[in-house]
Amino acid sequence: MARSNYIASRVALDASAKKQAATISVLAASMMVALKLWTGLQTGSIGVLSEAVHSGLDLVASILILASVSVSDRPADDTHAYGHGKVENLAAFTETLLMIASVLWILTEAAERILGHAVLLKLSIWPFAVLLLSMAVDLMRSRALGRVARQTHSQALEADALHFSMDIWSSLAVIGGLLAGFAAQRWHLAWLRFGDPLAALVVSMIIFKVCWKLARQTVDVLTDAAPIETRRRVAESVRRLPNVLGIERVRLRLSGNHYFADLTVGMPRNLSFQSIERIKEQVSNAVHRILPDADVVVNVVPRAQRSESIFDRVRAVASRHNLSVHDLSVQHSNAKLHLEQHLEVPESLTLREAHALVTAIETETRAEVPEIDTILTHIESERSSIEVEARRSEDAALETKLREIAREFPDILDVHEVVVSNARERMQISCHCTLPDDRSMAEVHALITALEDRVKSEMPQVARVFIHPEPATDNRR
Repeated sequence: MARSNYIASRVALDASAKKQAATISVLAASMMVALKLWTGLQTGSIGVLSEAVHSGLDLVASILILASVSVSDRPADDTHAYGHGKVENLAAFTETLLMIASVLWILTEAAERILGHAVLLKLSIWPFAVLLLSMAVDLMRSRALGRVARQTHSQALEADALHFSMDIWSSLAVIGGLLAGFAAQRWHLAWLRFGDPLAALVVSMIIFKVCWKLARQTVDVLTDAAPIETRRRVAESVRRLPNVLGIERVRLRLSGNHYFADLTVGMPRNLSFQSIERIKEQVSNAVHRILPDADVVVNVVPRAQRSESIFDRVRAVASRHNLSVHDLSVQHSNAKLHLEQHLEVPESLTLREAHALVTAIETETRAEVPEIDTILTHIESERSSIEVEARRSEDAALETKLREIAREFPDILDVHEVVVSNARERMQISCHCTLPDDRSMAEVHALITALEDRVKSEMPQVARVFIHPEPATDNRR
């Protein structure tokens, strides 16, 4: 919830910053179009007119980007499950088409002036002043847009910033062309008369370079092509996590400035649902370290570990059928392995249904663990109903008898919380036993089993015995 609130707040701030930057860009582009167009018509310079056309396209592109950033940060809805971020990328693609059109127009005009008649330029300080002003404005716009683009990870604003930084160089080329044209007229140097149209060609090449880079970026995003390096970093970050056995798939999708990450990872098949959810959260955090605002979906596939024991593999078969298995025992005899297991099946099954289920599980177990030669399965019913307890007068006597039996075992330091109950005409005794801290679990299990056997032997009316062992240090009695 905290991350969701943070992302929502971040999106709102980013949207405001992007709109402000795009609005300023529109206003600046409008001013430069008017100045360059007037100067180009006054001087007759194809270079300045090409810059006016270029700035006109800048204006159209800025308007498109302003419109796109106003839409792109809208939240996902029923018809746009991944949000509206692609609107930014579509606006950038449209800007690319407009830039291609401007390159074709400039090339046509420049070729006509080189191959056809020369156009005399009107000497004036105005084109230089306008172009220098344009360079200053482009520098400020490029820096401002670049800063916001880095903060918001906006591809549209990043493309605009790159576009305006290239405009500075194109303006320099036009200034060089104007100087050459004026020099040709003043000192009658015929070979310099091509300076202005050649400068226009340089401008067109600069526009084409920017256009090509922008086209590749926008087409990649519109076709869901994710950067290979980003995908590699995400995979490497996830692969280092414990209990991630492998990465089956990493899919990244960029919509506007927002990444969507879809990962399929292999995890140990013997993990609990709680453990899997915890690891999935760790995977999401690992992705967020690379892509902080990404929308992450983690899919899990169970995988066998090389370190799995025979017991782990047997339990995995039962887990595939949502069944519990316990008291597993494997004996090695005559160079063969023999498995004995207790399998709990739903109590609603008939014997025939339960036997068919157990037979299928035994077949799968042999395929999973080919080392096992024979299998003996004890079928037990798994309780699914709540038993109604009934008290009897002899319950106190049974508790006393239990304590007497427990005193025969030196390692049993204490017996407490004894409960005698009767449900479905079956007697049941449960209790807590205090044992020395340093006993191994194998020793504890053997002792508890021996106590259970003695209780059932001495009290045949008791059907079930449940004993909970506790270490002496935890027993505060």
